Amino acid sequence: MQSLEALSARLETTAEIQSIVRTMKSLSSASIRQYERAVAAMADYERTVTLGLRIVLRDGGVASRPGLAGDVPRGSGLIVIGSDRGLCGRFNDRIGQVARDRLDAGSGSDCDHLCVLGQRVAAGLEAAGHPARRLFSLPGSVGGLSATVHAVAVEIDRWTSAGVGTVSILFNRRVGAALAEPTCWPLLPLPQAFLDDLARAPWPSRCLPIHRMERPPLLSWLVGQRIFVLLYRALAESLASEHAARLAAMQRAERNIAEHRETLAGAFRQKRQEAITRELLDILAGFEAVREDHAD
Repeated sequence: MQSLEALSARLETTAEIQSIVRTMKSLSSASIRQYERAVAAMADYERTVTLGLRIVLRDGGVASRPGLAGDVPRGSGLIVIGSDRGLCGRFNDRIGQVARDRLDAGSGSDCDHLCVLGQRVAAGLEAAGHPARRLFSLPGSVGGLSATVHAVAVEIDRWTSAGVGTVSILFNRRVGAALAEPTCWPLLPLPQAFLDDLARAPWPSRCLPIHRMERPPLLSWLVGQRIFVLLYRALAESLASEHAARLAAMQRAERNIAEHRETLAGAFRQKRQEAITRELLDILAGFEAVREDHAD
């Protein structure tokens, strides 16, 4: 049976933990909105890049460039986005399991390059026999998204220079009621159906734009910008999903802590009442003993 002092100390500790959980809930809620706004802000730039690809492809600009048309090199690469911090439920377990399945199956060809963002999922993949060739830390705020995306884009350029033609990105995103749904987007090569649709799509205005740059370098630059947009969106959506999973985990923890605290409070009240009762009985017993002495 715990003493009154021990129960009091546990109540104070539980209250402190509850305060930390509430703070983490607030931070996760604010972070979700920031990353959602970042995804929305990127939509306009994505539309601009898509229009640029459309006008170049309308002019017959599909160049024989690896990842765009012609023979695609057989090498492959996979980018996996997880988290650096825990307390987000099965966020890393889900994405790690999908990544392991893809790597074990080979996805049609052996994965020559593996790039991981997030210490947690990287540790799980390494334990499963799939160490990352490159490991990046995740940005702590929206302001660090661009720098991280640029670093990953540079790594992809190294891959393509080394003969990698197929690159995919695997990440968690919120889909409906699911807080962390593993999603895979192909980065390279650009799907032929996507290119055909762009080339056939009608221009949204009467005036067709013109470009002075040669088609091959312009097309290469636009493809690079499309990769940047997809990487940015995937990273922002993954971080929003991570904070949503952490928010849900903190909400469950807060309910459990509240129930535990109520149980401790009940035990504390019962223990205090028992202590008060014992003190009253001791006082009564002392009073009776003194009265008997006076009576004698």
